[in-house]
Amino acid sequence: MGRPTLISGSSGSGKTVFSLELVYRSVTQFDRPAVFVTLEEPAVDIVRNVKRMGWDIDRYLKAGTLVILDCSPEPVVQEQVGAFDLEGLLTQIRFAVGESGANLVVLDSLGALFQQYTDAAIVRREIFRITQMLRALGVSTIITAERLAEYGLVSRHGVEEFVSDNVIILRNVLRSEKARRTIQVMKMRGDMHFKGEYPFTISSGGISILPLSARELTQSSSSNRLSTGNTTLDEMTGGGMFRDSVFLVSGPTGGGKTLMAGTFTAAGCNAGERVLMLAYEESQPQLLRNAESWGLGFQHWEANGLLRVVCQYPEAMGLEDHLLNIQREIEDFKPNRLVIDSVSAMERVAPVRFFREFVIGLTSYAKEKELCSLFTSTSPRLSGGDSITEAHISTITDAIILLRYVEIDGVLRRGITVIKMRGSQHAKGIREFTIDGSGMHIGEPFHHVHNIILGVPSHASWEEEGLEKAFEKWHEGYETNLIDDFD
Repeated sequence: MGRPTLISGSSGSGKTVFSLELVYRSVTQFDRPAVFVTLEEPAVDIVRNVKRMGWDIDRYLKAGTLVILDCSPEPVVQEQVGAFDLEGLLTQIRFAVGESGANLVVLDSLGALFQQYTDAAIVRREIFRITQMLRALGVSTIITAERLAEYGLVSRHGVEEFVSDNVIILRNVLRSEKARRTIQVMKMRGDMHFKGEYPFTISSGGISILPLSARELTQSSSSNRLSTGNTTLDEMTGGGMFRDSVFLVSGPTGGGKTLMAGTFTAAGCNAGERVLMLAYEESQPQLLRNAESWGLGFQHWEANGLLRVVCQYPEAMGLEDHLLNIQREIEDFKPNRLVIDSVSAMERVAPVRFFREFVIGLTSYAKEKELCSLFTSTSPRLSGGDSITEAHISTITDAIILLRYVEIDGVLRRGITVIKMRGSQHAKGIREFTIDGSGMHIGEPFHHVHNIILGVPSHASWEEEGLEKAFEKWHEGYETNLIDDFD
């Protein structure tokens, strides 16, 4: 209380929205009156923008607990003439604070106030006057300032941060043709704070900060198991999946990943559990049609409120918005199981580091809600090799089921194996599985076939045949040498 905080960011980074939300939350959630001093946009535009966020501020404006002080400049060219003095502005702020009993004052932004002044000493002196006056009034102060670049000087004049107790930096970074907003607490006098740069998103409800890499491993652990929907696969996983586990089904295109996701969904719905399915590669009609062809009653379960299917292209928004939407769907539907088909499609939206943070945030949130979750991931090759996605999220998931194509005697067959299962024993063999009109069927393990995972399967009989031919050649050469020696 009583400390000035600087919020600095480039154009479009969200400074005004951020400060407006702080004011709105102060008034509505903590019953603390606030004064918002707009030095750039007219007050009527500020009110319009707030209402677009879905916030009802009219009653607070009428009650006087929220005051918007319009000090925006007139649309005329201003020139620096004589000494600079802010006494008129300070008088208005004192009066507004006294009338409303405000605990919070926001000045948005200093760039508009000092844009015609180039003397850093004057700017620093006047900012110090403002902060000292507000300290004397006993109010907390939020000051927004502009940056010229996302990384570099904290503020335009380079002095604003030195007269502020706390400094928060907002960024709007463009990478790989995708914009990403982040927030960083650079300074917090007298208190501990996270040092990293964390993504946030702006939606109709305001700002949502997603401290993905700052999440702690404090989730509870459950020993209860749920069926995958296939009896043989349950046996291979040691009795099914743990209730709070996240397992990855990885395989090539057409390998049976979506069918396995549908089988897992059916097991939940048949048990009376609610299942949320998020599809990023198929439309809802196509997904429902394919499910019906396998005898899975997706439409029936949707009608009964046991299943919710949400389909959307990954490119429709950034990863932070996708994660926020997933969390909102979970909060609204309250499922017992979560299916994402496929998580590897999200890798197209952002660089690898951002994608990994997205998966960390998604898995930790699913574990926090104790959701048994199935993610599918598409391998880049039809057989063998590791996918880029697996290399980055395999350590985050609790179990991995690998699907592979196997070519034997000119016939393409499918194989399935469990290569990871945290906290449980699991089958180590590679079994053949087939797909027909009634779904997936897991058969017997492949016998005398090696290197399936590597994508170069070889049969034991081939190796024996090769050794036999080599022996025959050696024996023929040995006999020839004997005849030559006899002669």
